[in-house]
Amino acid sequence: MFAIELDLKDESWRLDARCRDGSASLVELFFSEQLDDILRAKAFCRACPVREACLEAALERHEPWGVWGGELIANGKVLAQKRKRGRPPKVRPPEPVYDEWGRLVSQSA
Repeated sequence: MFAIELDLKDESWRLDARCRDGSASLVELFFSEQLDDILRAKAFCRACPVREACLEAALERHEPWGVWGGELIANGKVLAQKRKRGRPPKVRPPEPVYDEWGRLVSQSA
């Protein structure tokens, strides 16, 4: 087993993070490869009071992947979007709309 020493400066903002529930029940959502999970995680972050601090800290740490501060990060950089594997469709499908709790509300046109 390897021990990794992290230099977490002042990250007291984590105490106010909306995703901090004490049980790590949202980890799978924020680190999922599924497009609908990624959209749900981003929607969940929209109402978070420490969204900007979370994103800033993730970029400083060069987080390898996941949704941080409402943005999808891969290899330490923000991705504009993630698409499914394979050939892209000729017509872009409608974007799903999620409420602040990450529940599907409707498909936008």
